[in-house]
Amino acid sequence: MGVEPTYGPDFGQLQRQDPELARILLDEVERARAGLQLIASENFTSPAVLAALGSTLSNKYAEGYPGKRYYGGCEVVDRAERLAIERARALFGAEHANVQPHSGASANLAAYAALLQPGDTMLAMALPHGGHLTHGSKVNFSGRWFDVAAYGVRRDTELIDYDEVRDLALRHRPKVIVCGATAYPRLIDYGVLRGIADEVGAWLLADAAHPIGLMAGRAVPSAVPYADVVTFTTHKSLRGPRGGGILCTAELAARIDRAVFPFIQGGPLMHAVAAKAVAFGEALRPEFADYARQVVANAQALCRSLAAEGMRPVSGGTDTHLALIDLRDLAISGAEAERRCAAAGITLNRNAIPYDPEPAAVTSGIRVGTPCVTTQGLGPQEMAEIGTLVARAIRKPEAVEDVQARVAALLSIHQPYLSED
Repeated sequence: MGVEPTYGPDFGQLQRQDPELARILLDEVERARAGLQLIASENFTSPAVLAALGSTLSNKYAEGYPGKRYYGGCEVVDRAERLAIERARALFGAEHANVQPHSGASANLAAYAALLQPGDTMLAMALPHGGHLTHGSKVNFSGRWFDVAAYGVRRDTELIDYDEVRDLALRHRPKVIVCGATAYPRLIDYGVLRGIADEVGAWLLADAAHPIGLMAGRAVPSAVPYADVVTFTTHKSLRGPRGGGILCTAELAARIDRAVFPFIQGGPLMHAVAAKAVAFGEALRPEFADYARQVVANAQALCRSLAAEGMRPVSGGTDTHLALIDLRDLAISGAEAERRCAAAGITLNRNAIPYDPEPAAVTSGIRVGTPCVTTQGLGPQEMAEIGTLVARAIRKPEAVEDVQARVAALLSIHQPYLSED
């Protein structure tokens, strides 16, 4: 009788061979199970995604693209990448998809490489107003290689000032206009930005790293019909593996592909590409649309609860999966609030608010998100309680044990990766 082949990871073997590392992996599962995960940029992948990530596709070098590799033996991994591309195009209605970027930052670097030359001008949202490091921050390649004009939000409404965007575009004549944010809770008007880009002859690049899963589930408007290029991550609201991707028009397909390989990356991570294919397939199912809508409903319920506790939502609320909360009325910094919540079993992050008087390491606000807790099956009723728990943890650190107990009770039937999964 022949030996049964091994197709994937054996955790028992890892425990026997490297118990120290196995303990770390188990401890991370326990950490996630023991508290509320409110990081807006995180999620829990399905066991199927994890299975693809731990597969033997990790072994294969596959520089190039399906049918045009620089290594032999790629006929199997070609099928995985073609499947990921087909599913991404179907999911988002895109003319072209590149599924090789290792991250959202890599995807942005490739998009810039396809559309810009060093020294060219780009217009993007300022980091302190909710943008991203790769949108022109001076500590990032984007701010060092390009001439960046930045737009922000109004002081009175804390919403993007599209009149300012247009004025800046007319003044600076950027080659690329970047839209998208990491801490902007409202919808972005891609149609208005498309009009501005056309008026000044610019490409429109939408960084949809955060809302891409909501777009996939039709819970928010998609950027794909308006933008020339859409960059995204697969590990946030899309609930896939850590990684990135790019959608673009057929006109830009060859430029985008050349920018990813050979310009910024070598061999793609084929196990991650396969896991992206799994995630795209999951997002094509009707139940994912239900999930996406629930993420938004939960974020709005959490936002209302925090507001009722005297914690002001920036811009007055949220239309997406995240909320930005101003803590100045409580006279507590974002950094201190993060520490107090962590002690109580609630994981969130400090975050600058628009026109924040505090430095980035301190901040006047926190950012909360609902992708993880929605994946766990929590709904608006639980979000109302979570808002109360967050407020109590921040206001009354002496009540930490009580909050911990209430968090544990809330999660007793809502834990990720239960054994029956």
